[in-house]
Amino acid sequence: MTVSLPGLAVSLLLVGVAAGVSLAWRLGLELSILWAAFRALVQLLLVGGVLVLLLAPERSLWWSWLWVAGMIAYAGWTARQRAPEVPRLLPIASVSFLAASAVTMLVIFGLGVMPLSSRTLVPIAGLIIGNAMTATVLVGRRLIEELRDKRAEVEARLALGQPSSQASRIYLRAALRSALTPQIETTKATGLVFLPGAMTGLILAGVDPVSAVLVQAVVMFLVLAAAATTTTVVSLGVVRRLFTPDHRLVVPARTAS
Repeated sequence: MTVSLPGLAVSLLLVGVAAGVSLAWRLGLELSILWAAFRALVQLLLVGGVLVLLLAPERSLWWSWLWVAGMIAYAGWTARQRAPEVPRLLPIASVSFLAASAVTMLVIFGLGVMPLSSRTLVPIAGLIIGNAMTATVLVGRRLIEELRDKRAEVEARLALGQPSSQASRIYLRAALRSALTPQIETTKATGLVFLPGAMTGLILAGVDPVSAVLVQAVVMFLVLAAAATTTTVVSLGVVRRLFTPDHRLVVPARTAS
């Protein structure tokens, strides 16, 4: 199945529906919706052009690895922009994306679940890093909020002689639970409540539904593992930034909205 340029143009009416809802309810999001749609379209076209080059049969796999490295760097920068209240999030997020990619790709490619090629590496890396970025922002923000709101409790634990790792553990667990719960709920609802993008795309492309289901299952497990790995690395890294070597809590002040 293919979509023609006229078909793509007609589909922009759906963006108009979203903008119309914002206009009708005076949400003030019309320009944001139009800009988001335009930016997404441009980015997808650019990425599509790059993928044509990366997926060429004679192209070295090293170019795909270089593209993955670029995705990790850009995702770290984006996470930092989305959660500016989290101190030094860029290096922490980048390390977490690298860890999530290493863990999941070792299982998928190292154990032969999928063959390693540009056609599998680039899309899988995009899924891993994209979902890991969302989890990074969630856990970073929630951890800052937890420690800021419960500062008196944390300092009381520290005053009783608990090290920072122990004094912050209960709040770290709450942040991890908050960041992982959406992905867990999505995983539980897959197939019955909604058909995910990977499975839908494969079916629309003419792939056998059972094969599409198997691919989607692998993708869901990938995303779940990536989110768990990322949130763990980020939460531990952020906690280290929020406590001094002598175990004093240093939480950034709440910014005025």
